[in-house]
Amino acid sequence: MNKIGFNVLAWTAGVSEDLNPIFERLKTIGYDGVELFIGPYDLPTFQRAGDFIRQTGLEVTSVFVLGRDENPIDPSQSVRNRALDAIKAKIDRAHALNAPLIVGPFHSAHTVFANHAPQEDEYLLAAEVLHQAGEYAAQAGIILCPEALNRFECYLVNTMEQLLKLVRMTDHPNVRGMFDTHHANVEEKSFSAAIETIAPVLTHVHISENDRGTPGEGHIDFDDVFSALSRIGYQGWLTIEAFSRNDPDFANAIGVWREFSKPWDIAEKGYAFIRSKLEAHQS
Repeated sequence: MNKIGFNVLAWTAGVSEDLNPIFERLKTIGYDGVELFIGPYDLPTFQRAGDFIRQTGLEVTSVFVLGRDENPIDPSQSVRNRALDAIKAKIDRAHALNAPLIVGPFHSAHTVFANHAPQEDEYLLAAEVLHQAGEYAAQAGIILCPEALNRFECYLVNTMEQLLKLVRMTDHPNVRGMFDTHHANVEEKSFSAAIETIAPVLTHVHISENDRGTPGEGHIDFDDVFSALSRIGYQGWLTIEAFSRNDPDFANAIGVWREFSKPWDIAEKGYAFIRSKLEAHQS
């Protein structure tokens, strides 16, 4: 059975007790879990958050990105070493949070571009770092799910074909793959074909509208998405990832310049929308 999650980035990239009432209300709506951004906080902060989330009966997944000075595909070995160290630090924090799954575009640095198309040696560099990260994650019982992003946020991995290639090159059981409807809306010819491509390693799905607002209120063909997920027998998370300007620093960093929907409207309507699509496309 699929589990339905909500990424609290709709409110904030921070982690604090201020989120506790949000966790409780999300549980009341019916969510099975929440997704948190792993930022620059100490381990006890994540431990406290994880303990509270567990007490509510929710589960938790996590997400992070890497910056220019910790880029897994940088030509400099020292920069790649920093990338591995950064991923290990995120794994430590996810473990403290009790999050057995980490997703995000940590195959390369977010919004860092080169003056060329992705090259084979860059995939090799990313795979080497991810394999070592997978070894570390395995010790904590954590799965890493690198994410394909649209062309305006990265250049190495934009499609499910590229992501599957990278995961197979990485060759580690703790490194899998994920699918995000927002990015696929930009990069893929067909949602169903993309999902079938990534199916052998698919472990997480972000349900995200074309404008990052409430799922079902934009133009993404979610019937195609849910039909394909049903056909391949996907039983993992369906986590809403929607954004707002509630956290201005985070919003500025990801290019969110206007409000799409109020966070609670997204949470309430989005949950009902996912439930309706699951029922409509039961295999």
